[in-house]
Amino acid sequence: RGSAQQYIWQSYYLLEDTLRYETPEVAVFNVLSLQYDQSQREAYNRMTLEGMEWSLPKIKAILASMREEENFLDYVFPILRYHSRWSELTEADIEYMFDKKPVSHNGYYMRVDVKAARDVPEGRILGDYQFGENAWKYLDKITALCEEKGIELILIKAPSLYPYWYPEWEAQVEEYAAAHNLRYINFLELQEDTGIDYSTDTYDGGLHMNLSGAEKLSRYLGKMLTEELKVPDRRDEAHLSALWEEKIAAYEAEKEEQYRYYGMK
Repeated sequence: RGSAQQYIWQSYYLLEDTLRYETPEVAVFNVLSLQYDQSQREAYNRMTLEGMEWSLPKIKAILASMREEENFLDYVFPILRYHSRWSELTEADIEYMFDKKPVSHNGYYMRVDVKAARDVPEGRILGDYQFGENAWKYLDKITALCEEKGIELILIKAPSLYPYWYPEWEAQVEEYAAAHNLRYINFLELQEDTGIDYSTDTYDGGLHMNLSGAEKLSRYLGKMLTEELKVPDRRDEAHLSALWEEKIAAYEAEKEEQYRYYGMK
């Protein structure tokens, strides 16, 4: 249930929404979003909220995310917000209106190109390194909901070099994980174990993993889930296996298409 620029309160309500359908054995949460205590932009809100089906968790997510100048009805009826957009439409807009081709694979946006991370600067000095009350409140809510439903919550720091991950932030998360008996994994410290190479495994200088880096991280995390946490292997279930084969076929087809586009193998 991950999406771009997803705030922690949105993650909480996405978890609530997920529990309408299923109760997973494990939930994995990336702690980088703790840096935000309030929504930054309406556009960022919509990148997560527009993808949710209408439900009580979605309504609560909108109310928790809205900035002061925003209006709830604009999320219910987007035409109220973008009524003048008609004059800006291009041929591409009409094409995408009817094109339902997915742009991601179970939340992963594929990129095979490479832009190495070089000369990564230290983070700028902050006036206050403490995470905000709102961010902590929703981490507490995620933790409590997982405990209530018998879900093992794993906190991770994804292996992105940007935004800068301060030692003061790391200390706060380590303390929280210890206090709540949670597993916390900082992948910035596991470069040798995962095999991630920032000269080959990122497409934007260290902000995101490209396909190579994402597959390395997935193999590491998948092995941990199956071997350490004993999440069951469900590949023998015919229905799931058939769906997975469809997903793999689409995944491999896009991989080859991107390799050709970028003139790679």
